[in-house]
Amino acid sequence: MKSLEELAKIRESRREALKIRQGVPSKTEKAHIMMCGGAGCISSKCLDVVEAMKKALNKNGIADQVQIVLTGCMGPCDMGPVAIIYPDATFYRRLKPKDAEAIVEEHIMKGNKIRRLMYRAPGSKEPTPKVDDIDLFAKQKKVVLRNNFYIDPTSIEDYIANDGYVALGKALTEMKPEDIIKEIKKSGLRGRGGAGFSTGMKWTFTAAAKGTPKYVVCNGDEGDPGAFMDRSVLEGDPHSIIEGMAICGRAIGAEQGYVYVRAEYPLAIERLDLALQKARENGLLGRDIFGSG
Repeated sequence: MKSLEELAKIRESRREALKIRQGVPSKTEKAHIMMCGGAGCISSKCLDVVEAMKKALNKNGIADQVQIVLTGCMGPCDMGPVAIIYPDATFYRRLKPKDAEAIVEEHIMKGNKIRRLMYRAPGSKEPTPKVDDIDLFAKQKKVVLRNNFYIDPTSIEDYIANDGYVALGKALTEMKPEDIIKEIKKSGLRGRGGAGFSTGMKWTFTAAAKGTPKYVVCNGDEGDPGAFMDRSVLEGDPHSIIEGMAICGRAIGAEQGYVYVRAEYPLAIERLDLALQKARENGLLGRDIFGSG
């Protein structure tokens, strides 16, 4: 990637194709089926549902008009497998392969949503069709996992369409290392461990340290029992990890980065490894990124 203009071309081209996921009807596609592909839903056999969906689409001759996308973790793991159908943002839960034909033939082809597959709030007899109206989602603002509903974690184009690598471009072409650290301090960003230590202060200390070489290390171990937040980011939005580490490297003067992921997270390792490969192929890791030298 030699310039920000090149990044912008990819972003705008892919963004147009993804408008359907923002609720904008498409002239060429009937729907995008965003199937949760986090480790929880995979263990609930979401891949069997995906295969059944593909068969139903082929049977009805509309496979070229519907995209099936495996996303990162959507959150409600106890309801898995779950999926969101765009452009109408209908949320379905506890899916089984036998549900595929009804979703394709009734919902996607005829516009008749499947009430029995919708979420029902505790104590309510009426289903909640739209994902944004479900309490779990309506009452929270996703920041770290903001992309998990909308992107294919194996697609660098999807990440770029959602403003991926724009911040890295700005950090490399418009900002000095001290400017980046100042911005991080201003943001109030801090560690998510027990201490909640200021990220800006960490970067300040490391940038001032005289030892070389310097490294950026991402700790994806999650030693605390029942902690899965790092896994969800690594599985669902691996390019955000890469971009964040690259910005940190620029700010503190690091030459290399390491990501430690535990062996129990094979899906996280697989998706991160692919993301690293794609980032290198597109000139977003290594030397002279965006012509920065």
